[in-house]
Amino acid sequence: MAEQRVRWGILATGGIAAAFAADLVDLPDAEIAAVASRRRESAEAFAERFGAGRAYGDWESLAADPDIDVVYVATPHSAHRVAAGLCLRAGRNVLCEKPFTLNLRDTEELVALAREHDRFLMEAMWMYCNPLVRRLKALVDDGAIGHVRTVQADFGLAGPFPPAHRLRDPALGGGALLDLGVYPVSFAQLLLGEPEAVAGSALLSPEGVDLQTGVVLSWDSGAMASLHCSIVGGTGGTASVTGSRGRIDVPSGFFHPERFVLRRDGREPEEFTADPADGPRTTLRHEAAEVMRALRAGEKESPLVPLEGSLAVMRTLDAVRERIGVRYPGEAVTAVTG
Repeated sequence: MAEQRVRWGILATGGIAAAFAADLVDLPDAEIAAVASRRRESAEAFAERFGAGRAYGDWESLAADPDIDVVYVATPHSAHRVAAGLCLRAGRNVLCEKPFTLNLRDTEELVALAREHDRFLMEAMWMYCNPLVRRLKALVDDGAIGHVRTVQADFGLAGPFPPAHRLRDPALGGGALLDLGVYPVSFAQLLLGEPEAVAGSALLSPEGVDLQTGVVLSWDSGAMASLHCSIVGGTGGTASVTGSRGRIDVPSGFFHPERFVLRRDGREPEEFTADPADGPRTTLRHEAAEVMRALRAGEKESPLVPLEGSLAVMRTLDAVRERIGVRYPGEAVTAVTG
């Protein structure tokens, strides 16, 4: 029996929006109903490319469209609060790209707004929906390596990025931490929860964003995480989780892995590989499928990407930025209202 189709609206037409739309096309129960951009020409070209039913030249029209079940917000993260807030106030369910917003305060406002309007809201932390990452977490939760002692993860791009690039623009929430560091932090907190202590050090650009940042998180259990992100040096994207009775190594691309190795004390290493049926490692379809499952079930948030977890990650990112001295213009903005 066919599942009820879910009608998607896509807000913004950049690269991540195109990647998401391409994966939606491959989901038989998904329909791209409409797309919006601040430039109508961009929306129309996007709609033609991906078969969207309607194209809007402003965000408000998309938010007001009653024939949309959920909106995917794919703007730069500096605009997430405004775009997602607009959709939630209009009664739309929302999947919002990561990081949720620039800071904890804005994320708290979106969560409150979703609850006030009884709408579904989820951060697009696709790593949490990846089948192989879910398998890794299940092994850790089941005690396969004993009590977790350390987590290590890195994500860096070689660059160089010119000052005008969005990754170096303070007005767009630039820097390594929010764009890339959110992955190592989210990975550590997926396995250990919110840390009790946060330390950080960074190399800042002349514009005042972080070019590379090192983070150490600590838990009362004694566990620690050593994390790194960079936009001035390409890293391997590796991760390692060490426990009291073994270790799990992700050799590359830990947030969308092809494989990982479980090393239990006294046993031969076990390799876990991605199922080809799950699609390419870069697919965003797993998060889209999770949103559709949750909507059909009448859930207001996903158990895979819970809102409290996203709030906890934002608390950590705020704490890191406080320690490294990065602040974005316009963070003290008028509160989202219902």
